[in-house]
Amino acid sequence: MYCDFYGFRESPFTITPNPRFIFLSKNHKEAFAHLLYGIRNHGGFIALTGEVGTGKTTVLRTLLGQLDETNHRTALIFNPCLSGLELLASINREFGLDCRSTSIAELLNTLNQFLLGQNTDGRTVVLVIDEAQNLETQVLEQIRLISNLETETDKLIQIVLAGQPELNRVLEQPQLRQLNQRITVRYHLRPMDFDDTIAYIGHRLAIAGSRGAVLFTPSALKRIFRYSGGLPRLINILCDRVLLIGYTEERREITEKLVNTAITEMRREGKSRRHRLGWWLTPLLLLIALAGAFAYLPGNFWFAATSRTVQATLPGASHTAEQAPNQTNTPVETDALVRELAGISEAESARQAFNVLAKLWQVEALVGTPEMSEQGGLELLANKHQLRLVRFSGNLGALLRLDTPALLELTIPGSSGHRYLALTGTDHGRLLIAPPLLGRNSISSADLESFWGGRGYLLWKNFLKIPPLTVPGSNGAGVGRLQQLLASAGYYAGEPNGVYDAKTSAAVRKFQADRGITADGRVGEQTLLLLYQRGGDFAPPRLAKKGES
Repeated sequence: MYCDFYGFRESPFTITPNPRFIFLSKNHKEAFAHLLYGIRNHGGFIALTGEVGTGKTTVLRTLLGQLDETNHRTALIFNPCLSGLELLASINREFGLDCRSTSIAELLNTLNQFLLGQNTDGRTVVLVIDEAQNLETQVLEQIRLISNLETETDKLIQIVLAGQPELNRVLEQPQLRQLNQRITVRYHLRPMDFDDTIAYIGHRLAIAGSRGAVLFTPSALKRIFRYSGGLPRLINILCDRVLLIGYTEERREITEKLVNTAITEMRREGKSRRHRLGWWLTPLLLLIALAGAFAYLPGNFWFAATSRTVQATLPGASHTAEQAPNQTNTPVETDALVRELAGISEAESARQAFNVLAKLWQVEALVGTPEMSEQGGLELLANKHQLRLVRFSGNLGALLRLDTPALLELTIPGSSGHRYLALTGTDHGRLLIAPPLLGRNSISSADLESFWGGRGYLLWKNFLKIPPLTVPGSNGAGVGRLQQLLASAGYYAGEPNGVYDAKTSAAVRKFQADRGITADGRVGEQTLLLLYQRGGDFAPPRLAKKGES
């Protein structure tokens, strides 16, 4: 309607996905990089989460567009409200395979033969499942079984699970712990910041053919950002409405006043829709109330069961007294967490988090503000306190398996530098953090993963001053101390000879395999860190309490 007035070739702010309008913000690019890394490294399972409207589907379509057909075979399953059999049939159909069988075993065998053939041809097979939070538990378990299709050295299929934050809570169910532990790369997509919001609007206007016939004032852009929170879908809906109002008033300059008018109209329409829904909601609530009353009468067990069932299906239905959740376990508001983290400087954040871990390691606390602009500033800081620092990059499950207090590195949208949080332990499934956030010193893993990108540092102490030994044939006192440490951990038999020989290398590889790290026989910092946990009488601080690990 307004395209001719503004000189657009097409509407710039439709909410239907259009590859021509794809815009990758800083957060989208980082999400894309995580997905690409997981696929190229054959991680097996990759998880992408984000609120409604953040642009997850945009990232997925960009990813699939970047995977060339010569080296990849891809399939996308969208909104999979399917049974295990139906999902497997859909996967085979997407790959062009026979999907007519009603036997899961036959469908799985067909898929396995296809994967083996693609592996032989040197192709990587990628399956993307969008809206994965809607999957039933048994269907997710079926997906885990698909991931078991592998050779002796490699996974045959890379599976990307994308969905809303509820996906994390689904995966945390005890019956899905095997699947959750196999997710090697995770990324939570956050909304765009103000700068990216401006760039996003300008990008879509340019693609639509704008030649300066429409101008968004700075105050209008700020109002759009405040209302949308940086969510691309809300930006599109609001900008489309603003342009329509501008057209009706023959205004080519989009002002804050026009934006406010559009917001008012949208809110009024939302209230009107809710009012229209109310005509059937009132009788339903009355029915529930009557059913609840009958539940207390003898013989009305059916009514009681029905009352609870209907109540449970209503949005926002309250818990009974017996079901009331513990206050400490309620989900926290991610935006509130981020705002609190943004309110402290990078240097002060590093100082507070470092001193929490310094106390655990019983070393002197940092006095004054650290110089974060130095190259390797955190490493230098640790060395001054007789500690070592190991860079960590991975998912929360991998971090918890290392069982070592960590310095989590956080990127806050709109803030320069990083922020830091000390992960100090676990307590009945919750993660202990310091300094406290929103007055809480513990957080659920789902809440942490909603704003932590998977990067951080492990502090440790090289008690025996064993040098990293990577070359077979090395010898000296350091090798002898390593052999003694391996012996105390139960992995080396016989007298230490001070030579990094085949026997020592085999002991190291066995220890690494048992601890779930790369079994390459090389004694790097991570291997030493874990050896000190197991061998000797050093008692380094751990994440898990005694009896929990």
